[in-house]
Amino acid sequence: MDIFLVGGAVRDRLLGLPVTERDWVVVGATPQSMRELGFRPVGKDFPVFLHPQTGEEYALARTERKSAPGHTGFLFHAAPEVTLEEDLHRRDLTINAIAESPSGELIDPYGGQRDLERRLLRHVSDAFVEDPLRVLRVARFAARFAALGFRVAPETLGLMRAIAASGELEHLSAERIWNETRRGLAAATPRAYVEVLRNCGALRTLLPEVDALFGVPQRADYHPEVDTGAHLLLALDRAAELTADPGVRFAVLVHDLGKGITPPEVLPRHIGHEQSGIPLVDALCDRLRVPAQYRRLARLVTRWHLRCHKIRELRPDTLLRLLQELDIYRRPETLEPFLLACEADARGRGGDFGQRPYAPAPWLRALAARVRAVTAAPHVAAGLGGAELATALDAERRRAIAAFQEETRGAN
Repeated sequence: MDIFLVGGAVRDRLLGLPVTERDWVVVGATPQSMRELGFRPVGKDFPVFLHPQTGEEYALARTERKSAPGHTGFLFHAAPEVTLEEDLHRRDLTINAIAESPSGELIDPYGGQRDLERRLLRHVSDAFVEDPLRVLRVARFAARFAALGFRVAPETLGLMRAIAASGELEHLSAERIWNETRRGLAAATPRAYVEVLRNCGALRTLLPEVDALFGVPQRADYHPEVDTGAHLLLALDRAAELTADPGVRFAVLVHDLGKGITPPEVLPRHIGHEQSGIPLVDALCDRLRVPAQYRRLARLVTRWHLRCHKIRELRPDTLLRLLQELDIYRRPETLEPFLLACEADARGRGGDFGQRPYAPAPWLRALAARVRAVTAAPHVAAGLGGAELATALDAERRRAIAAFQEETRGAN
């Protein structure tokens, strides 16, 4: 039995990055011998075991053969005679196909170290095309490592285009697509996730509502970059600078979907794109089974981002409705992610827009604090309840909003 450290732990150590988890491959063992050593089996499709002390995953060396469409359509063969090189051969990228022995020797049969030096994301073998999930994985690795200068090798991008054209992406489960998308958005350079998927033709299949934004013009006085897709990428850049929260970044990804269905005759204007975008956000979230908290923030940002930019011009009734939809009374934690997404949108433009401070944020924070200070206690003491109490509270909150507007009128 020989045990090797494999995959991301080896790659990240060679890149000088923190190693957060370790995976191991075991050559020359059987499931029975692993159990006898105290390892706990957890794999359903192929033998994977948890170490009795560390809890780390140890997988038996295996090969695989395509048997059906999609990510799960493989037959796996795990046996003592499977070699380490055969196990590494089935992996997606050369930089993930490097192993390390207990003595520290690197086993690198497919040139992973060379590709780390060249900053290339390159496939191990032509079997890459058999697993459509690898398209999303490469895009996610591009988002993670773009800041280090990594790019997708042209020949690998060619295989990704073949996968996108084959229809195999349609067999991926919603959970797989969402998980890779969430991780891509959480990476250091989320725009790279979108760019790589678009460059290989996968974006139109996986996120057609987002793909539709590219090539759609906007008014140059508001958007010097003109193209809506270019604005989206700039907004993702700003979001990445502002926060690591993938919920904010997802809201930025989808906030302008309504612009993708603007009738050509009214371009480059996009009247009402906030409202027309809501059904598209819902459709995308339904299709990918996006968690409720992501959907809620995305809908709020889609509906309110333009009015947030002009927050001081809104009437008290409109401001009260915004605060109610944000649910600042029961969910005050929603305000900051909403403001961060709106700021990323406002600053995600060409020219000097990216350097401008986002003045609506401190103003809306202060207003929310003032409105939250309005309590029901005096009205309850006066005997009000039910609808009468709600009406009285709303009236007092409007007065608080109007007073705050007056106090801050003309202030920077």
